[in-house]
Parts: sequence; C-alpha cells; structure tokens
Amino acid sequence: MHRHLLLTADPIDEVEWIRSRTASTTCGAVLVFNGIVRGEESGTAIAGLDYEAFRQMAIHQFGRLFDAVESRWPQVDSVRLLHRTGPVAAGETSLWLEIRSPHRAEAFAAGQWLIDEMKRIVPIWKRAMPEADRPAQP
Repeated sequence: MHRHLLLTADPIDEVEWIRSRTASTTCGAVLVFNGIVRGEESGTAIAGLDYEAFRQMAIHQFGRLFDAVESRWPQVDSVRLLHRTGPVAAGETSLWLEIRSPHRAEAFAAGQWLIDEMKRIVPIWKRAMPEADRPAQP
C-alpha cells in the first residue's frame, strides 16, 4: 500500500494533490475527504482553530494507523493524508484524506475508521481562536 503523510503549517492545495495522484487501472474508487474549519465552536463564533501536534509521536501513530488500514483492508491501494498545524482560519481545510481502492466499500470503511481512530490516538490538539483574533481584512 502506498502511504503519504504530511503535517504542515502551509495551506492545503486540494487541487494540486488531486492532480498529483498517480494513475491506476486497478482502482475504481477514490475517496477524498476535506475537513473544513467551521466558524463556530460550541455555539460561539470563532476565527479558526490553532492546531498543535507532538510531531514525532503523531507521525508514529499515523504509521500504526496506516499499518492497520493495510491489514484490515488489504485491497486499499493508497492512503494520502495531510493535516494542518498552527492557525487555520474558518473556512480553510485542516485535514485532507485520499483513499484509493478497487471498490468504494473498502474506501468508505477505511476512511471512516481512519478519521475516527486519528481523532482518538494521534496527538494533535486544537484550540479555538476567538473571533476577536481574526486578522483585519485589507
């Protein structure tokens, strides 16, 4: 299984990542999920989220999760996951996930499981940035 993980402070260019996908004649399903920062948290307007990661442990835990995907869904051909760190404004992508497999059932199941487990065990924390912290627009 092809694996790609990127923890980055840079904005995620989803179009560029889709363009960089390698062609496959064996995979009929490509699941793409974008996690977008909402403009509210617990009913309060926010400017965005500030993500902090224990980088080495996050990379280790993602490796374990990718191993489990490969074991549980051996048909999955590829997993590419990008997660933002640092401040991410409301409306921006904080998580981008692509899973490629021969059939949609494995892609959907692996994607749901991976996101649920990521939230449970990967040391990435988020802090709401108050609306008052939103940068002024020029």
